[in-house]
Amino acid sequence: MARYLRKRVLTGILVILVSLIINFSLIHLAPGNPINLLAGKDNPSQEMIDTLTKKYGLDKPIYVQFIHYIKTLLKGDLGYSIMSNEPVGKLILEKVGPTLLLALTSIILALVIGTALGILAARKRGSKFDIVMNGLSYLFDSTPNFWLGLMLILIFASKLKVFPTAGMVDLRTQSEGIAKVIDILWHLVLPLTTVTLIQIPYYFRIARSSVIQTMSEDFITTFRAAGMKENRIFNKYVFKNAILPTVTVFGINLAYVISGVAIIEIVFAWPGMGRLMMTAISKRDYPLLMGIYLLLSVSIAVCMIVVDVVYAIIDPRIRYD
Repeated sequence: MARYLRKRVLTGILVILVSLIINFSLIHLAPGNPINLLAGKDNPSQEMIDTLTKKYGLDKPIYVQFIHYIKTLLKGDLGYSIMSNEPVGKLILEKVGPTLLLALTSIILALVIGTALGILAARKRGSKFDIVMNGLSYLFDSTPNFWLGLMLILIFASKLKVFPTAGMVDLRTQSEGIAKVIDILWHLVLPLTTVTLIQIPYYFRIARSSVIQTMSEDFITTFRAAGMKENRIFNKYVFKNAILPTVTVFGINLAYVISGVAIIEIVFAWPGMGRLMMTAISKRDYPLLMGIYLLLSVSIAVCMIVVDVVYAIIDPRIRYD
């Protein structure tokens, strides 16, 4: 296992490097640049444009800019945002907390609820519960997340006035301590519900199909013929084999946890990484975009390694050495 982990870490580093090269190239080759925005649209002077271009090193070839970026990155410096002139690391740290709060909570809730409902539906295959849950899973899976978010705002915020419309805290109260925590949780309800409802169908269908497939295997039939109790068969043999695909999906979703809630953050004005990324893209803020993409690349590489390790723990038959 140790040898395998070393190989996976090296592979992860290579993936991150390749990702940096591709993202850096695409960002700089895309139409538009931040200098035009900085210089303004009201007849900016060419002298100002040339000065700003030279200041941020955009007058050099792309490969020279990339080498300089890597050298700076190896020193632990993500650079400075072109638009706000603040450290990229500081901007990301300010926004990553709210995103992780929303995304991690939703993905864990979706995993637990979706898997539990999928297992229950599989064990009651063909029942009314199974039929209803299948219908609901297809309904929410086909529903655009931004539309569902807007509907929840219209119903529970605008009409019933039960939950706040947007934001993470009530700026009028300026609460502290436990009151602030409660305020954050109250603002979290609608965006969390939206993201969770959209993700539940994935775990539901995968868990259901995996359990059904495993329960139809020959060795399960043999256990039943031998008189083994159904609950023991499920707990000892079916569940462990059926949960592996769910772990895979969870690992993939976890890797994209930061970028996966971008649209919902915009709908609910949630101050997270999604809104920061969209702002950086619209303003062509190269250093900030590269910092965000670096974080995404690292999270994907780490999550894939963790998923493989969990695979080996759940199923001892898996051997990587």
